[in-house]
Amino acid sequence: MQSNLIVMKKFTFLLFFSLCVVAIISAQKSELLVKSGDKGLYLEHKVQPKESFYALGRMYNIDPKVIASFNALDYNKGLQIDQKLRIPLTEANFFQQGNKGTPVYYKVGNKEELASVSKKHNNVLKSNLRWWNNLTSDQVKSDTKLIVGFIESSEMKSITIAGKPDKEEPIVKEEVKPKAEEPIIVEKKPEVIEEVKKPEPVVIKEVKPVTTDQGYFKNHFEKQIKISPITKNETVTSGIFKTTSGWQDAKYYLLMDNISPGTIVKVVNPTNNKAVYAKVLGEMSGIRQNAGLDVRISNAAASALEINDDDKFIVMVNY
Repeated sequence: MQSNLIVMKKFTFLLFFSLCVVAIISAQKSELLVKSGDKGLYLEHKVQPKESFYALGRMYNIDPKVIASFNALDYNKGLQIDQKLRIPLTEANFFQQGNKGTPVYYKVGNKEELASVSKKHNNVLKSNLRWWNNLTSDQVKSDTKLIVGFIESSEMKSITIAGKPDKEEPIVKEEVKPKAEEPIIVEKKPEVIEEVKKPEPVVIKEVKPVTTDQGYFKNHFEKQIKISPITKNETVTSGIFKTTSGWQDAKYYLLMDNISPGTIVKVVNPTNNKAVYAKVLGEMSGIRQNAGLDVRISNAAASALEINDDDKFIVMVNY
């Protein structure tokens, strides 16, 4: 009798363990559907047993403190089973070039075309949308799930899409021919022999970031201060973090504690009074490499401010 009870307990434990594994695997196999809100694009995630901010950061390839801040949660308090979270899609974990990664889908609305889908998702190229989804035109049926980008994660299944994107079709203008009854008069002009000039030497200039109007986010800052006037004007110690953004599109970023991600901050170099406007991506605290620093600005922003020090330097921030 006692041996039967032991067998039953083992069977019950194995059954419970198997159900937990199946639940976790099924949760990971579900498609990633993109959504949008006032803070930008995001994914919804339902917390599974034993999941933490750190585990979700690894799964979605993003700083776990950014997840906590995006959801207005205390990073140190942990998570509850079945709690629903928003996982932000940023330049750090969401890619809309190439053809490899865990696909992120968008469900097409009624009478929606690729132009609208592109506009809603960071103006992703329509040629990429056609490539990833094997489309031959910009017409899409409602409720179709389209790939709009990828997450690179070792925790989720990755795919590779074959082929390459098609080229955007150029607009062809029709040639206007003269009417048959109207004679064509061709005026002959004397031939002008141009002087052959020697080709000018090619001068290779250093590539610097676009700094037109102090950055892409300046207009966002002006709208922001109309709603929330400037309350902070501080001199802080800054470092640099590397990113590919900003060199061509003038989109500058920074990391800073005690300020919501998405906030636009004016950054000034006090040595020359040059200024740029940068968007907050996340916090600084808890990372040993940030000891002694108050903020970090992107390398493109530092170049636009003409800062040559890669270690520590002083900047002024207004927000």
